[in-house]
Amino acid sequence: MPRPHGFAYERRRDGSVVLTHQGRAAGVLRGGRAEKFLVEVETGDAQLMMARWTGSYRFGNERRARSHPRNQGGRTGGR
Repeated sequence: MPRPHGFAYERRRDGSVVLTHQGRAAGVLRGGRAEKFLVEVETGDAQLMMARWTGSYRFGNERRARSHPRNQGGRTGGR
């Protein structure tokens, strides 16, 4: 599984935290969530934590899952 990369965060004066991925805004955390994020990111793998908090964490199996027989049901719409 490839390691996440390209994430960064910026602490704002108002206490919020802005998360970016490859220079684009990926999320804003405020209040207690911002505080919890800062504790986690400083104690663990920063790139992995930012990927988890933004929901940009991929497992690498999306392409394989698309061609699985269970996902070929003939229904249209959705995604």
